[in-house]
Amino acid sequence: MERQIKLIWDFRGEASAKTAEHHLIHLNEYLQIEKLPMNHTGFEIINEFHAIAFIVTTDAYMIQLRDVLKPHRGELYQS
Repeated sequence: MERQIKLIWDFRGEASAKTAEHHLIHLNEYLQIEKLPMNHTGFEIINEFHAIAFIVTTDAYMIQLRDVLKPHRGELYQS
C-alpha cells in the first residue's frame, strides 16, 4: 500500500476558519477539473486564530499537487 501524505495550507488570523473553508472549495474544484482520484479533503479549526485546509494524497500524485497548488507543508497521514 502506498503511503498517504496530507498536504496542508495554513491560515491565520480572525478570518482563518472562513478562509480555510473557502480555500477547500478551490482545492475540490481543482481535483474535479483534473479528474484526480482523491476524495479525502477537508478543513480543520486548530484554534480561533489558526485553521487549515488539506488534501490527503499518495506518493503518485504528491509532486503534481505540490508543484501546482503549493501547500505550506505536508505530513505523513495515518488514517
